[in-house]
Amino acid sequence: MSKATDPAIDFLLASPEPAIRHAALTRLLGKDPRSRDVRDARARILGGPWVSALLAGQRVDGSFGNHPYAKWTGAHWRLAALMDLDAPADTPGLVEAHETVLHWLGPAHVKAVRSIDGRARRCGSQEGNALAVGVWLGRAGDPRVVELAANLVRWQWPDGGWNCDIRPEASHSSFNESWLPLVALARFADATGDRDARHSADRAAEFFLRHHVVYSERTGDLAHPSLGKLHYPPYWHYDLLAGLRALAAAGRVRDDRTNRALDLLESRRHRDGLWHSGGRWWRADGRYSRDVVDWGSGRSEPITLAALAVLEAAGRRTV
Repeated sequence: MSKATDPAIDFLLASPEPAIRHAALTRLLGKDPRSRDVRDARARILGGPWVSALLAGQRVDGSFGNHPYAKWTGAHWRLAALMDLDAPADTPGLVEAHETVLHWLGPAHVKAVRSIDGRARRCGSQEGNALAVGVWLGRAGDPRVVELAANLVRWQWPDGGWNCDIRPEASHSSFNESWLPLVALARFADATGDRDARHSADRAAEFFLRHHVVYSERTGDLAHPSLGKLHYPPYWHYDLLAGLRALAAAGRVRDDRTNRALDLLESRRHRDGLWHSGGRWWRADGRYSRDVVDWGSGRSEPITLAALAVLEAAGRRTV
């Protein structure tokens, strides 16, 4: 199927969310940023329903009136979503929001990290998100952002990932805690040329490639049934699409060991040519884990966009 006849492209270009239209034009169709349709979509991003909701309610101190990690309404999660939607990095308030995240993950947080049997028990997804956002905001040279990268390198487990499991017998890294550090360290290395970050990202990529993205090394089956479903936003949760996107960010998605996962992703495409949500980690009813955005269910714009981008990176889409 060519891009020109792909119903998924038409679906994305018809989105009421300018950020989705902009991403489809630039990521998938490769349109010149100076072209009229790209400029028009970009100019409208901040007024889009999702982006404007993510930016709403910010206070003078940079926060959104709660802890940066509050699920899923704190600055930590809003920034990750805005980054994924390609909101302009120079949007007023984003740096101030990132400051609240850096303060939370500062010296007191680092001091509390425990090492058990020589393994740092740390939820690497937290530093991973904060580091990726820092790179996106052009803050890769900030000493606190550099320290986020250095700490992830220092806390990496022998098998290439990260884990916050405090049980002494825990010796296998967590998929959930390892995919965001992979993305962040790869992007940090791209931005800075940092060799330690690059080596760490390569080790993390090998961790996922040994598992053929979502499969058990022991049985060859899905490591968990939920990993074969597609979710958006993933937050810190791991699944098929999160893993493939992470490997794409690290430039490793064309490794032969991703083929089984790529086949599975292609099989998840529905007859309408789109990818649908297979579940969600958020609620829209005001209870615990509420998000400020109703990301919808069924036919999913962000999942379809991400799936097409992964297949493009893997060389599985034709012009």
